[in-house]
Amino acid sequence: MAGSTFGHLFCTTTFGESHGPAIGAVVDGCPPGLELSAQDLQIDLDRRRPGTSRHVTQRQEPDQVEILSGIYQGKTTGTPIALLIRNTDQRSQDYGNILDTFRPGHADYTYQQKYGIRDPRGGGRSSARLTAPVVAAAGIAKKWLKERYGIEFIGYMSQLGDLAIPFEDAVHIPNNPFFAPNQTMIPELESYMDQLRKEGDSCGAKITVKATGMPVGLGAPLFDKLDADIAYAMMGINAVKGVEIGSGFESVSQRGSFHGDNLTPDGFTTNHAGGVLGGISTGQDLIVSIAIKPTSSILTMKDSIDAAGNPVKVQTKGRHDPCVGIRATPIAEAMLALVVMDHVLLHRAQCADVQSSTPIIAAQNPQIL
Repeated sequence: MAGSTFGHLFCTTTFGESHGPAIGAVVDGCPPGLELSAQDLQIDLDRRRPGTSRHVTQRQEPDQVEILSGIYQGKTTGTPIALLIRNTDQRSQDYGNILDTFRPGHADYTYQQKYGIRDPRGGGRSSARLTAPVVAAAGIAKKWLKERYGIEFIGYMSQLGDLAIPFEDAVHIPNNPFFAPNQTMIPELESYMDQLRKEGDSCGAKITVKATGMPVGLGAPLFDKLDADIAYAMMGINAVKGVEIGSGFESVSQRGSFHGDNLTPDGFTTNHAGGVLGGISTGQDLIVSIAIKPTSSILTMKDSIDAAGNPVKVQTKGRHDPCVGIRATPIAEAMLALVVMDHVLLHRAQCADVQSSTPIIAAQNPQIL
């Protein structure tokens, strides 16, 4: 199967299936000399893993990552880093009723038509379970970027279903199961999810992720634009149906006199561009939002067909997230980190010795804060 590798210089290749013995990734292109342990990668895996609250799938996977290669005496050697995460809580019998039918909204039908064979257990290769090794791989990129450039990543849920979540403070994000930056709304969000479960239904979500401490100059003006690669990466996450950079679709109703980010000697006055101009980073925060569709695997009966093309009713049993967006925040952070890591290495390879006489201005004019 092609399409299992992401990146140009920092390359991540994933393998495995949802109900196979293990899933994992091989990361190639990591610079040597980075101090790295499994615990460095476990932090974000614990944020993403299932079974952490009543609002997500109750599949109990510890998601303990093992580093099999690429490390010597606690440091990266520049060789491929193999990461392994063993599956321990598969219940394949839950999928016996969809062996010969196709779940509406899921990849079953298209997968069968393309390959002529599919693993129906938990979605097989198309399962969101395969985001775990991506999160582990991105842990390497996150650590290197923070140590070498001071770049950090922060994500949060900005909407759950039809409930917009106003930003209060980032301090709230790790203290609730929704990664919501708003402590006041948590009871309302919990009630909303409880009602969905009772109805056997699901909802979507909007996730916003930022990269702070960005340097100027990452990206390229044409096909390798930084924002183009970000959009490509985000659309590679399961269930993502839309990507916004900066003001995104709100740009349609904005005037040019408002949308253009003014430059002053003290810094930019706004960041409607989301940190990218002409495909190249401005040094401002990268701001990306993704739209995640409602979970397709629900208890509500839906119309479909069987393998012979006959009409059937499908009810998907098993342990599923009523909103896959709840655990998507660390995944969105991971994909943004992989993109930035790749572009830092690409920039270093081509333009490391470039010098400009134009001063670098601040990401934000302090007088505008």
